[in-house]
Amino acid sequence: MPVRRETMVRAVPLLLNGDMTQNRGGKGAGAVLGAATVATGLVAGLLFAYVCSVMPALARSDDRVFVEVMRNINEVIQNPVFFTAFIGAPILTGVAAWQHRATRARAWTLAGFVLCVAVFLVTTAANVPLNEALATTSDPAAARSAFEDSWVAWNTVRSILSVAGLVCLLRAMTVQRAPYRESA
Repeated sequence: MPVRRETMVRAVPLLLNGDMTQNRGGKGAGAVLGAATVATGLVAGLLFAYVCSVMPALARSDDRVFVEVMRNINEVIQNPVFFTAFIGAPILTGVAAWQHRATRARAWTLAGFVLCVAVFLVTTAANVPLNEALATTSDPAAARSAFEDSWVAWNTVRSILSVAGLVCLLRAMTVQRAPYRESA
């Protein structure tokens, strides 16, 4: 079905504002939702990489190598690039949820926000304390025994939560960017 010229002319201002919905979240709402989605995707990808490659590879290592590598990872991951995505995801998603509180994307952005906060809470309540305990234990076998199974289980939980949050934000973006439809 051909698009009429009048429809295209009316859609241009909406395109320039970055939003194609009739129920818009305001200027910049699409950009914040996009940034939240990217940050959440980066975190989900990182956590998923541990589930499907890093931890299975380390499981093949002896205790000394396992502990040494995990300690090294725990040290180097504490950097501005990681923290920008990890802390940015729930903050940006919270802002996006607030911006979209009166739009069709409301439920999806709110669900994404709750899931991003859940990832943050699981990390700070479960994974970080395990990392800290691993850093202070001198016996590699005891350190690994107290660390590996719990850390892997909690990482799987936060991986699932972060992927679910990403899916919610992607859905919010599709709902938010639903094509402009001219009234019949």
